[in-house]
Amino acid sequence: MKCLHVITLVCLSPLAALAGEANVTWRDFNDYRDVVPANESKAGYHKRIASQFEKHLSKLMAKTPDGYQLNITFDDIDLAGDVRFSMHDIRIVKPIFFPRLKISYTLTDNNGAVVAQAQEKVLKDLSFMDRVRTGRDSEFYYDKRLLSAWYKNEIAAKEQG
Repeated sequence: MKCLHVITLVCLSPLAALAGEANVTWRDFNDYRDVVPANESKAGYHKRIASQFEKHLSKLMAKTPDGYQLNITFDDIDLAGDVRFSMHDIRIVKPIFFPRLKISYTLTDNNGAVVAQAQEKVLKDLSFMDRVRTGRDSEFYYDKRLLSAWYKNEIAAKEQG
C-alpha cells in the first residue's frame, strides 16, 4: 500500500482552550474498495473525498482540548451507495450499499500519552438509511455520519478522561 499524502489539520476555535489537531493519512485511492466517481474525473473526485473528510475531522476535533492529537489513516473506503454505469453515470444509494470505512488511529493527549488507538478498525452502518437525517444535505452525508458516530463513541468519551 502506498500513502498519497498526510494532512495536518489544526482546528481553530474562538475558544483558545479548545483546539485539537488531526493528522490524516490516505492510502492510494485506486486501492480503496469503492471511491468510484459517477460523472467526474477520478482525481477530482478523490480530492473532493479527501477534502470533505478532512474538513469533517477538523470540525469534530474543534471541541477537543488543546494539545490532543488524532492520527488517523484511512486503510479502506467503501462509500454509501454504488455507481451504476449507463448513459448518465450516477451513484445509487440503497440499504444494501451501506458505508464502510477501515481506519487505524491513535489519539494522544497534551502530554503525548496514548489515550485511544486501534489498528484496522472497521466502521459500518448496516441500517444507515433507517436513521433520521439531521441537518442540511451534504456531500458524503452517510459516510461523515459514520465518522461522527465513531468519534462520539470512541474518541470524545476518551477526551474527558
